[in-house]
Amino acid sequence: MDIIIVGCGKVGYTLVEQLSSENHNLIVIDEKPEKVQNITDSLDAMGIVGNGINHRILQEAGIASADLLIAVTGDDEKNLLCCVIARKTGHCRTIARVRNPIYNGEIDFLKKEFGLAMIINPELAAANEIARIFQFPSAIRVDSFAKGHVELLHFKVGANSPLIGLKLMNFHQTFHCNVLVCTVIRGEEVIIPNGAFTFQENDIVAIASERRNALLFFRKIGIVKKSVDNAILAGGGKISYYLAKSLIQAGIKVTIIEVDRDRCEHLSDILPEATIICGDATNQNLLLQEGLERAQGFAALTGLDEENILLSLYANSVSNAKTVTKINRITFNSVINELNLGSIIYPRVITSDYIFKYVRSTNYSLNSNVEKLYKLANGKAEALEFYIKADSAVAGIPLQDLRIRKNTLIGCIYRHGKVIIPTGQDMMLAGDSVLVVLSGYRFSDIKEILEN
Repeated sequence: MDIIIVGCGKVGYTLVEQLSSENHNLIVIDEKPEKVQNITDSLDAMGIVGNGINHRILQEAGIASADLLIAVTGDDEKNLLCCVIARKTGHCRTIARVRNPIYNGEIDFLKKEFGLAMIINPELAAANEIARIFQFPSAIRVDSFAKGHVELLHFKVGANSPLIGLKLMNFHQTFHCNVLVCTVIRGEEVIIPNGAFTFQENDIVAIASERRNALLFFRKIGIVKKSVDNAILAGGGKISYYLAKSLIQAGIKVTIIEVDRDRCEHLSDILPEATIICGDATNQNLLLQEGLERAQGFAALTGLDEENILLSLYANSVSNAKTVTKINRITFNSVINELNLGSIIYPRVITSDYIFKYVRSTNYSLNSNVEKLYKLANGKAEALEFYIKADSAVAGIPLQDLRIRKNTLIGCIYRHGKVIIPTGQDMMLAGDSVLVVLSGYRFSDIKEILEN
């Protein structure tokens, strides 16, 4: 596809990084020459220095023949206007990043009136992910499939876990739980395990399951935590606003600590049910005074990655709270993963994953049926949800009779309200939603799980 990306910030860079790996023709536009050069020097993309709402700049970028324009500048109105001009100038699909809460209730209207393929709100998407983690704090990451009926839950194997030394072939007879082990991250390696696989301490394991069966499994391995009843949010930005609103609706008591007095007054007006504290979240005495030691949930959501890391480390040292750490800029993943930061949220990655799923589907629009896509282990593996069509090459055939590629796993099947953890005798039928986990491939259609 010919894709134009307007805005070369953190999200723009992450998008180019992901999309260039799939042989798209990419052109980036930004008013700052150093940002354009940073991308073109390190990634496979062409760059133009200029304003993305300038008709001449868009023409120079090839808008007349482009398949897709993605506007991810820091200005919502600029993103929307850029998409409108692109639609008028060319005939491409358009995606806009829109972050301001005042537009949140008008997303459907904006999409329809401006002819947008997608509107993505990074802060709202990040807040939704944190809310899922607080609802299921036994996991360090929760990915939802089949409209929330199936979840891919990630957890870490602790020092005293009964999983240590257990072979996967003995997993079900040991725990008697209807869950399926999908992936294991061990250091820098991503494993789609077979029966001979043996669990080790510090493995990051992903299981596919209904929530009730996952809860049963987590009880049996001793890592059950109840959903949080109260949470402290450090930082009062957009993510904190969206998260607080979601948590309050779920009956969770929320305290927000924000250093800017004007922002505190604004939050008090728009979140009357929350407790808003004007102060520095890095002040240990303030955190203890506001009940950090008794908190069940803690999210470090300030604008500084370094602050968030230190806050989560401190929260874990003085409380049993479920901690979530927002990281936007720092990329030392190998170091970060060694720290005790609880769940880690990367808003730029969440945003690019949403857009990436759309691009993957659109690129093969006649045959593609990707409903959801999550990148795992820094992109080394993927979890995809497919909708099975009547004429699908895999429909109606027992899984044991399909020649499924190596490092590819059918995680679960959702059919008429029922979650099926598949065996070799099960089959995919028309209308099913199917979770597929894979490593080393790029799929856009369910038929690609088959060996050539």
